[in-house]
Amino acid sequence: MSYQKELQVAELAVQRATLLTKRVFHEKAKGTLSKDDKSPVTIGDFGAQALIIQAIRKNFPHDEIVGEEEASSLRENGSLRGQIWSLVKEARLDDQDAEATLGGPVESEEDMLTAIDAGNSAGGPKGRIWALDPIDGTKGFLRGGQYAVCLALMVDGDVKVGVLGCPNLPVDDSAPLSADAGENQTDEEGRGVLFAAVQGHGATSRPLSKGALLPSQPISMKSVPDITHATFCESVEAGHSSHDDQAQIAKKLGITKPSVRMDSQAKYGSIARGAGDLYLRLPVSKNYQEKIWDHAAGDLIVREAGGQVTDADGKRLDFGKGRTLAENKGVVAAPKNIHGQVLEVVKDVLGSK
Repeated sequence: MSYQKELQVAELAVQRATLLTKRVFHEKAKGTLSKDDKSPVTIGDFGAQALIIQAIRKNFPHDEIVGEEEASSLRENGSLRGQIWSLVKEARLDDQDAEATLGGPVESEEDMLTAIDAGNSAGGPKGRIWALDPIDGTKGFLRGGQYAVCLALMVDGDVKVGVLGCPNLPVDDSAPLSADAGENQTDEEGRGVLFAAVQGHGATSRPLSKGALLPSQPISMKSVPDITHATFCESVEAGHSSHDDQAQIAKKLGITKPSVRMDSQAKYGSIARGAGDLYLRLPVSKNYQEKIWDHAAGDLIVREAGGQVTDADGKRLDFGKGRTLAENKGVVAAPKNIHGQVLEVVKDVLGSK
């Protein structure tokens, strides 16, 4: 099965959702709020989730969805609900055929709440299940850094389709990552990328647009003949991944370039197209379990671009265990030719603790 319809719906649904997240950023987030004010993220998260789930339900009514949000707080908070609805009802692609493919706009406030609540699947190893993160990288979103709208389809626990909308990454696949890629990268001209992959069919990138899908091109990981020249990507938040361990690993591999810190699955997209080389997310606690929606799309896109993605023990990420990667600890993503070398050093550093 080639999953072409699923891919088209996923790409258009993510593209439409980024219209809403960009509007929220420009209207509500840009420079007007303290670091503690989460409201723009809340509005963007709920709005993007409603738009994407609505499109999935119109096209694939029997599929399940694992989403990050549920609508009970909105049912109680009329003001917040009204703010989100005013954005959702106006979010549409300016291409009639593209909008029709998604099943048209969300029709009512109640439909919006129902769509948000449909992201309540427990996940698992059987059936068709979508994993959705409406705004991955919430702090990046607030600071004008990197964030991603992420959607993946799993069939019997195996990721078949993955899509990442990254409004603040450069369109140019060959633009190398700079150390400041994680901040002040707002979605001006020349930014905004839609990454996608279908299992067995490679990975692509295309510029985000406001209407129909623009032409795509294949992407692939860069080969890294000399690991000491590799570019590391890691999370901005030390609470998400151990920066100390990462620094030690880089040192043991002889990598001297400073790591590029950015939020969200934009890291997966960046290494998949060769703008960076390695992505490490190392466990910060023994009990922490990664959420499947934080990795499903990026994992497939990197592997389809010729990379290897495992956990810190060298096991493939298992998306069939529910809403979390319960059987995995950490993530190591790298070009195939050096993944083994990186993994050995990861095991060495983590094992010595």
